[in-house]
Amino acid sequence: MIVITNPSPIKNETHIVHTLFEEGLALLHIRKPDFSENEMARFIQQIKPEYRSHLVLHSHHVLAEHFGITKIHFSERERKNNFSIDSDQKAFSTATHSIEDFNSLSSAFNYAFLSPVFKSISKEDYHPKTNLFEALNSRTNHKTKVIALGGIDAKNIKKTLENGFDDVALLGSIWKNENPIKQFKLCQQIVQSHFQ
Repeated sequence: MIVITNPSPIKNETHIVHTLFEEGLALLHIRKPDFSENEMARFIQQIKPEYRSHLVLHSHHVLAEHFGITKIHFSERERKNNFSIDSDQKAFSTATHSIEDFNSLSSAFNYAFLSPVFKSISKEDYHPKTNLFEALNSRTNHKTKVIALGGIDAKNIKKTLENGFDDVALLGSIWKNENPIKQFKLCQQIVQSHFQ
């Protein structure tokens, strides 16, 4: 299970992030689109060094080496603008919004988000234009894991995993919740029981 940071800062964010890792969070995607390189560096510095191997950088990729981060995320725009992957012992992820885009990904990507699966919790007026469960029947790319994103919460995780997604990513269901840790643990239990 993946958690993506809230785009804007959250009260007690570093404390919540550390607690998520203590509870077994596998990957935290740091998506702070408005952060400068210095702000991003300060944010990463606040995260304990032992958790940095679980971080995925969405921007300011040049910071990865300095902080020992080996996971890089490319936006759809970056991927389509003829970016080059320097594989140098790194793992890569990206974002897709159609099964056609997902199927056409290079095998350099370990996993990709496919979204939105449901109506977004964090973005107003962001909802599915196609049924991505049906779309998954046309999946031809099995080298890249497909991760469900968009409106994922405790009520629909089971359905999402049962309908062909390899894993789920949480954003709004964590950061818009009064108790993000309790919500994470609930979602984590559902995911773990699916894979048992």
